[in-house]
Amino acid sequence: MTSTDVLCVVLLAALLLSPTLSEWFKSAPQLRTGVTVFVAICVQALPFLVVGVLLSGAIAAFVPARVLERLMPRNRAASVGVAGVAGVALPTCECAAVPVARQLMSRGVAPAAALTFLLAAPAVNPVVLAATAVAFPGEPLMVLARFVASLGTAVVTGLLWVRFGKVEWIVERARRRASDVASGERWRVFTETARADLIEAGGFLVLGAAVAATMNVLIPPQWFSSLGDELVVGVVVMAVLAVVLALCSEADAFVVASLPGLPLLPKLVFLVVGPAVDVKLLSLQAGTFGRPFALRFAPLTFVVAIACAVAAWAVFLGGGR
Repeated sequence: MTSTDVLCVVLLAALLLSPTLSEWFKSAPQLRTGVTVFVAICVQALPFLVVGVLLSGAIAAFVPARVLERLMPRNRAASVGVAGVAGVALPTCECAAVPVARQLMSRGVAPAAALTFLLAAPAVNPVVLAATAVAFPGEPLMVLARFVASLGTAVVTGLLWVRFGKVEWIVERARRRASDVASGERWRVFTETARADLIEAGGFLVLGAAVAATMNVLIPPQWFSSLGDELVVGVVVMAVLAVVLALCSEADAFVVASLPGLPLLPKLVFLVVGPAVDVKLLSLQAGTFGRPFALRFAPLTFVVAIACAVAAWAVFLGGGR
């Protein structure tokens, strides 16, 4: 039985049991809230995931490996910088960036550069920056601080991977070198690659969204009101919440801007950490690049993101609250 068959069975069961499920939702408001959050995360991320897998399929089918090798600098550190800047031009969410990064690796791009793109694309693209500007109309430097901190997170993490990363931490299927596709096979390769990436990434997206929805229900909203006077605690709490809530990078600014009494630093940390590492992204990375990779890459990204957010807050926001 394929994953598509399993999905059809689940949908059929939900249809047949809809009266029972409706009664459960009426008697359990927390369950209703959890389902709403789960659906919202999937709906937010799915269009961008589709864009990502289409881009992944296009790279696999239409971009020869030699083209990417010529475009990327031979120096691995320089390629990290180029990949970080490339993230500005491609508006993808964190879910969509994962299959694209894997495809870049298979076309000969250095893993450090591909991982830099994975972190930069969902955090520094114009869509995210515009959403941040709208969410913080009285704080124009918040947009600049988020941009610099997110780009710094991607580049610093990529450079650290150049220095300390090991190829064997990434599963062989993700770094397997792909051969160029014959002209008559390109559309077939495009559709098959996009379909396979969508099924694989979609499954892990659903798993991550379920975890995020569960945590969203379990965290009382009144906890936020107690963070206004504890800056360090607020930073730690908001960093952890960014991981477990797993909001889409195009929507997270509106959520955190609405939290009353919260200083700018914890809000900035939330905006920088969220697109770099969260539960759905961790699930996607584990499924795409392997668990050994995810268990090393996620903590590294988490620490670097907090450090870059604090540095950007001190420089651009003057260390103000």
